[in-house]
Amino acid sequence: MYLCGYLSTSIFILESITWYRLVSLNIRLLNKKKIINDPVYGFVSIPSGFIFDLIQHPYLQRLRNIKQVSMTHLVYPGALHTRFQHVIGAMHLMQLAIDTLRTKDVFISKEEEEAALAAILLHDIGHGPFSHSLEHTIIEGVSHETISHLLMDQLNAAFGGQLDLAITIFNNQYPRKFLHQLVSSQLDTDRMDYLNRDSFFTGVSEGVISFDRIIKMLHVQDGELVVELKGIYSVEKFLIARRLMYWQVYLHKTVITAEQMLIKALARAKELSNAGMVLFATPALHHFMVNKITAENFKQQAVHLHWFTKLDDNDILSALKVWVDHEDFVLSTLCRKLLDRELFRTAMRSNDFDADEMRNIRSRVKDYFGITAHEVDYFVYHQVIRNNAYDAEQDPIRVVNNKGELMDIAEASDLSNLEALAKSVEKYAVTYPKEIGII
Repeated sequence: MYLCGYLSTSIFILESITWYRLVSLNIRLLNKKKIINDPVYGFVSIPSGFIFDLIQHPYLQRLRNIKQVSMTHLVYPGALHTRFQHVIGAMHLMQLAIDTLRTKDVFISKEEEEAALAAILLHDIGHGPFSHSLEHTIIEGVSHETISHLLMDQLNAAFGGQLDLAITIFNNQYPRKFLHQLVSSQLDTDRMDYLNRDSFFTGVSEGVISFDRIIKMLHVQDGELVVELKGIYSVEKFLIARRLMYWQVYLHKTVITAEQMLIKALARAKELSNAGMVLFATPALHHFMVNKITAENFKQQAVHLHWFTKLDDNDILSALKVWVDHEDFVLSTLCRKLLDRELFRTAMRSNDFDADEMRNIRSRVKDYFGITAHEVDYFVYHQVIRNNAYDAEQDPIRVVNNKGELMDIAEASDLSNLEALAKSVEKYAVTYPKEIGII
């Protein structure tokens, strides 16, 4: 009798523990079913626990502190959105695209869906502070694409190989090519989001695209992503919007001025540090200031990647604020002008600046500021600006007609200006301090 009572009590306790664990597990799972209120698309759902865990990882969370469009806020004050917002938006569009393709009897497994969502979430993970600035200065020769691959491998190890398929899709090594095209192509969810999002936050209405209609017009034929013929005008508008956004936002002459000044400020700081001068820097920035980082040793020495994951816009901004008072005239001037928005002037035109013009500009800058010929390089920049909205040679956008025939969108279009969009436009720019007057 006592034994029966003891057994009954034990069974009750075991059942209680089992029930508690199940309830706790359900609560944890429910807590991962989050909804994000996005200003561009409204409510965005996180579809699975794994995707939630991926978003929560510090490597993804770092993107909250990296501006999506670098120094563009100095021209369009509202452009303060982040890379994190962008990857969440791109994930949302990927989900819409997958849902659309499924309604058209394109089979996409749950594993493929989750891998495609993970791939688009990770496509920008290798970006450093202010996007490309560090690629040209303190981490020379190490592209954000290289860093992205290294970080994906680390994440895959941390998640026990759950990113195997996502990485395969990202690298375009998966047989079903359309999944990679949704991540990276001339009509991918990355471009659709950044055009829509950057247009929203800058207020440049020319960048608004019919992303929802484009997605509804997507289909798959012979394993490749195609657009139904009735969606051709929406795609044309998408390409035109991309061209306009590059000239009005990404390649705006004041934006490229600010970005070049930031690049030159970091380059000067690196030069001074290499010469043995001690400069203020956060621990993460300090690592890259005092070490010579090459593409080869970045891949081989894990310490560099570790410190890179600690870098964001805040490291650079804090350094700029301190460097304003540095004894070096070049560094302090660049930092002060950047922070006070006393930006240099950029002249942009279709024909290049000849040698006499460049000598004249450099001479006037050298005399005005009383600096050396070497230091003039930090005040005068010459650039070739290229804008190519559509490349008909590399991974072209294909349109499928009612007979199932495929054609390049430039051929299918009845707009002559779409052919013009396939041509690369070059402009030449020279940036210099306003103090020397208009050239």
